[in-house]
Amino acid sequence: MSTSEASSENVLVGVIGGSGLYHLDNLNFIEHVNPETPWGFPSSPIAICALPSGTRVAFLARHGVGHSITPSNVPARANIAALKSLGVRAVLAFSAVGSLREEIAPGDVVIPTQIIDRTKGVRPASFFDSSVVAHASFGDPFANRLVRWLEARVRTVLDEEAERIKSSEEERQPPKLHTDKCVVCMEGPQFSTRAESQLYRAWGGDIINMSVLPEAKLAREAELSYALIATATDYDAWRPHEASVTAAEVFKTLQTNAAISRHVAAAVLEALHEAAADGELLSEETGSMRFSIMPRSGKQNEDDKKKLRYILPEYFN
Repeated sequence: MSTSEASSENVLVGVIGGSGLYHLDNLNFIEHVNPETPWGFPSSPIAICALPSGTRVAFLARHGVGHSITPSNVPARANIAALKSLGVRAVLAFSAVGSLREEIAPGDVVIPTQIIDRTKGVRPASFFDSSVVAHASFGDPFANRLVRWLEARVRTVLDEEAERIKSSEEERQPPKLHTDKCVVCMEGPQFSTRAESQLYRAWGGDIINMSVLPEAKLAREAELSYALIATATDYDAWRPHEASVTAAEVFKTLQTNAAISRHVAAAVLEALHEAAADGELLSEETGSMRFSIMPRSGKQNEDDKKKLRYILPEYFN
């Protein structure tokens, strides 16, 4: 067994960090691993880290070292495949988002349950894009059991943060948790026009980002339980008589939001590893692709099946 294989053994939880979240607190770094998948290398070397208990987790910076990869160019297939190759079963993804609702203020935390896709087909969105065809179920794009499990724990973290802010007399509103919301995923790197922002509100969108897709789709195809913890940085462009969102405005809240995200991660990772090891929490996704893959035929290319064996060995052995 190689050093990388030994270090990543029993890594059941993967964390994908978004804008502003490039590391986690309360973790002891072990080493970086950089698996070469059939879809290339991940966005950045994956940090294998240990919690104080010794429990290992994998951390991946979605936009690369130094935020060098645009949303449209994130190698999402390689990211998900690399995490799966390490033994990861649950993915906790973090993302900065714009708010499309007055009640979701900058600094608030959102755990969405639905997605509207506004990407433009420039991002490879499936592992099944050649001679092997599969139609994964995506009506509920996030892992429902994982989402509900997270909600109570994140709410506890934010309640503690509210008490801390109150006792320190900081002049800011404590972050609130919003659940059962819909995230719009748009192409980047530009922000929305005002007309688009209003349209997304009319469609039922609550928050907007540039990265949840195809990440969530690929996690489903790889039979990984996937949930998004989003932190609002701005109000996008829908508010009348107010300047549209700028990168400078987003940066103002990124540091505070990243601290909250690290606090949340530190509070849930140990219990999430235990739940992943138990298996019941992740049972919805396990085996979900078995009947999504179209019947075998002589036209399926052996090289294509070999690539898919990397993420789904039980179906392509």
